[in-house]
Amino acid sequence: MAVRLNPYLSFAGDARQALEFYQEVFGGTLRFSTYAEFGPPDAPGADRIMHGMLETPDGLVLMGADAPPGTDHIPGNNFAVSLSGDDDAGLRGCWQRLSAGGEVVIPLEKQVWGDVFGMCTDRFGVPWMVAIGRPRS
Repeated sequence: MAVRLNPYLSFAGDARQALEFYQEVFGGTLRFSTYAEFGPPDAPGADRIMHGMLETPDGLVLMGADAPPGTDHIPGNNFAVSLSGDDDAGLRGCWQRLSAGGEVVIPLEKQVWGDVFGMCTDRFGVPWMVAIGRPRS
């Protein structure tokens, strides 16, 4: 996989239920990570979904998560476009172009789960997530 483009939805605490519903609709394989897996397991909201990913046999990919603990979920502003893959140079180039003239929300840097990740809003107000994973062998 070089680069993947897909929607990323944000939820107010019901990401698991929503993504399970979408799995019923589209089929496929669903994977979850919680905030507890990468932070204090007893923190408020630790059982919420930090990242969920539905992949179907037809090639559809839908990602989603609960708003991070302590942040507000704003209905109507609950999506981002996700670019992910293992093409480090290509994805860093996309990041530079997307964030130019926009707002960097999370700098593109290595995260606790091991991937390089960043969030920005481009100059047109579209939110983007860029995730650079390690190449799989």
